[in-house]
Amino acid sequence: MILRSLRVMLPDGERPASVHVEDGRIVAIGPYDAGLAPEGQHADGEDLGDLVLMPGLVDTHVHVNEPGRTEWEGFQTATRAAAAGGITTVVDMPLNSIPPTVSVAALAVKRAAAAGQCHVDVGFWGGAVPGNADDLRPLHEAGVFGFKCFLVDSGVPEFPPLSAAELDAAFSTVDALFLVHAEDPTIVRPAPPSRRYRDFLNSRPPQAEVAAVRTVLAAASRTGARVHLLHLSAAQVLPLLAEAKDEGVRVTAETCPHYLTLSAEGVPDAGVAYKCCPPIRDAANRNELWDALAAGVLDCVVSDHSPCTADLKQTDIGDFAAAWGGIASVQLGLSLLWTEAEARGVDLEDVVRWMSRHPADLAGLVHKGRIEVGADADLVAFDPTATWVVDGRMLHHRNPITPYVGRTLRGMVRATWLRGVLVDGSTPRGRLLIR
Repeated sequence: MILRSLRVMLPDGERPASVHVEDGRIVAIGPYDAGLAPEGQHADGEDLGDLVLMPGLVDTHVHVNEPGRTEWEGFQTATRAAAAGGITTVVDMPLNSIPPTVSVAALAVKRAAAAGQCHVDVGFWGGAVPGNADDLRPLHEAGVFGFKCFLVDSGVPEFPPLSAAELDAAFSTVDALFLVHAEDPTIVRPAPPSRRYRDFLNSRPPQAEVAAVRTVLAAASRTGARVHLLHLSAAQVLPLLAEAKDEGVRVTAETCPHYLTLSAEGVPDAGVAYKCCPPIRDAANRNELWDALAAGVLDCVVSDHSPCTADLKQTDIGDFAAAWGGIASVQLGLSLLWTEAEARGVDLEDVVRWMSRHPADLAGLVHKGRIEVGADADLVAFDPTATWVVDGRMLHHRNPITPYVGRTLRGMVRATWLRGVLVDGSTPRGRLLIR
């Protein structure tokens, strides 16, 4: 197969090109007109014209929740939504499913649940929780890409947080990537019952992230561990992160579309669809996150797709204290980010790099997230000029509750190929990946 476009996103920039695919891999990248028969288009290919041909996105922060809480989400629905949003690889988080992925036996249960259901490729993170230190090395050897842990209550009882001492011990147990939900439990306080967003926001102040990140960076510095800060929302953390990187601490960090496109000022009373942890902060904070991405202090943008059922989100009540904290956006991330980026004068190339190659590199997926010879032919045709309105009925994830309903977005995914095969949403062809 040959795909050609006047706008192909290559590692050295955008240009007209043809991408040649055999057996699911990119085997050559040639001039735009390479492979054309005298009478026109090559029989086994497609001319995308001025649609952008970009690498499939890699989302390393997705809560699929199956098995155990499959009514919240599931492999079939989550991966169908991912493909519709231009994502060709997801790495599933170890919690919210039952059992959580904290042992080799639990990983086997998770893989069995996912088998034959996935429309994109799927890998798995393991979990580090109190008492499972002896499970970490076997889990790593079984193929998880690293380990997620919490320093604060996770929201589900079967995945408790680590203390500072337990964090140090986990970092010293196995040479692996550790992903940390960094909020300090001594600063986070219970939110009062309220329909006002400000009351919830005040319960999780920026200082909670700052204190927890100090703990993580100190542990990483002592042990030499490789750490990744999840869903960074507080701009006050950024100087600490930049300093640690300059000092050689092995640390990376992500943020999410909701922190880059929404602001506290825009959250309506009872708008519980906006609730997430850490919370969406003000517009000035959002601007600093964009600056940190441009400067390379923040490394990537991933969804933290964390859906739930309507009764848990409590949309009929609107109490921020009682509602489940999580935002569903796996299908919308690319369009969300491009809408905001274009308005800020940020290039599409930057957006694609933050959402494809950088998260792929984070997980060690060297054949994903790039259009180059030898890479998997995971490709996306994207129309950056299309304008559309988010309608819950067009969302493929199981529970279409999202703060983006009714929002006008710029840019639409027109087609997604997984290893050179068009994803049709009906035939699951995704593979289960190991580290």
